[in-house]
Order: sequence, then C-alpha cells, then structure tokens
Amino acid sequence: MKSLFRPLLALFASLAFVTGASAQEHGTRDEAKAMTEAAIAHLKKVGNDKAFEDFTKDKANWNKKDLYVFLLDTDGAIKAHGANEKLVGKNLLNLKDQNGKEFVKEFVAVAGKGEGWVDYDWAHPVSKKVEGKATFIKRVAGTNLAVAVGVYR
Repeated sequence: MKSLFRPLLALFASLAFVTGASAQEHGTRDEAKAMTEAAIAHLKKVGNDKAFEDFTKDKANWNKKDLYVFLLDTDGAIKAHGANEKLVGKNLLNLKDQNGKEFVKEFVAVAGKGEGWVDYDWAHPVSKKVEGKATFIKRVAGTNLAVAVGVYR
C-alpha cells in the first residue's frame, strides 16, 4: 500500500502544480479591460498605422499571458490582431462560432453602445482548442474603431 501511495501523492502534487500554472496563464477580466484602455491610449498617441502594426506584431508589449489586442471597425473589418496576423484586412462581420453565434455582429453592436462584454467560443492561441471566451469591446471615441481584448473562461 505504501508503495502505491507515494506515486499517487506525487501525481496529485504534479497535477495541482500544472493546474495552478495553467490558471496563471489565463488573463483576467480586469487585465483585459486595462489592456484595452492602454491600447486606446497607445492608438491616440502614435496614430492608427503605427498602433495597428504594434498590436499585430509587437508581442512583447501587446500579448500578455493569453491576452492580446485586436481592433475592428464598425463594419466588422479587422484592423489589427495580436494572435493571428492573417485576419488583418478581413471582414468578419458574418463569422460564427461553433455554436452559430454571430459574435462579430455583437462586437459591432456593443461598440455602438460604447463598451461591454461579448461571450462566444474561440480557439485558444496556445492550445488551439476551442474554449469559451469573453471579450471586452470599447469604441474609440470619435472614430469607427473598437479595441478588444478577451479572456478565456
């Protein structure tokens, strides 16, 4: 019995460590909102072209844990995307998640109200598995742009 107990204890200890480590890799809703605000400030400071490039390519500053910035316009076109550069320039207005939810249309609707959260399913940038996600969207005042950062649930 003792010989079985030690390996099991070691297994549970390692699982607890892995679970704790992966939980630390997930950003929080507060971190998503803070990153959104920082992105808007950066956009206003450096202008659209430079900010779009930074959000898409500068992973050191604009990708934290599993959080990344993306921008879209009110027509649903992606202007910058920190996790998938191939989406930049594409209009995703009619994109649906695996459950048929037209979440980009919701992004646009929320941006029209100013700011808010949208829940949907999306592939995690690290695991590539589809997971539940909540994205904070905030419209950039005086523009047709919205900045977004999401958290995986």
